[in-house]
Amino acid sequence: MGFGKRSSKRFILTIVFTNNHRCVEKCVKKVHRGLKKRYKKVSELHAYHCDAMTKRRVLKLLAEALDLRILSVVLNKKKVYIDLQNQKNYLYNYTANILLDRLLGKNVLNKKEKIIIIIDQRETNKFLKENFENYLTNNLKKQFDNFEVRIKPSHTEKCLQAVDFISWAIFRKYEQNDYEYYEIIKNKIIEENLLFP
Repeated sequence: MGFGKRSSKRFILTIVFTNNHRCVEKCVKKVHRGLKKRYKKVSELHAYHCDAMTKRRVLKLLAEALDLRILSVVLNKKKVYIDLQNQKNYLYNYTANILLDRLLGKNVLNKKEKIIIIIDQRETNKFLKENFENYLTNNLKKQFDNFEVRIKPSHTEKCLQAVDFISWAIFRKYEQNDYEYYEIIKNKIIEENLLFP
């Protein structure tokens, strides 16, 4: 979420949803097992740190997963007002809420079933973490009776590692005009929204 001269031009928030999270976990575990055989100290997968072959492998496995859908919001940071640039937590909450609204507008979630939302722990500050969780919970209460928000570090949740690869592929499309990785998973994307295009 940086706004310095050397910062990226875009910020991507992505939701990957499934009725079978174990299928998504298996994709990441399969690649992780292979890497652990070659490299002893691989605790978790991050797209940014992996080689091209590993990135392609993870994305192909995810693209083959039957029950997987993707929504993404692409924030053009150059168009963000100076006031919001100085309030990064508010901007992050606002962007996350827009992404959730898009998901709810798609009517792809069954409101009668329990919905579990797992979010990558971006903040270690307890106050900011609780503020974000409360913000989402209060907005979700308007739509759902039975849901749970969990904020976890990515090394404890394989599904978050999968989302990292998907988000990275979308980021490459917008930031570098590199469609190679995006093309692998584009059939799973049901919506991409540009904020401040």
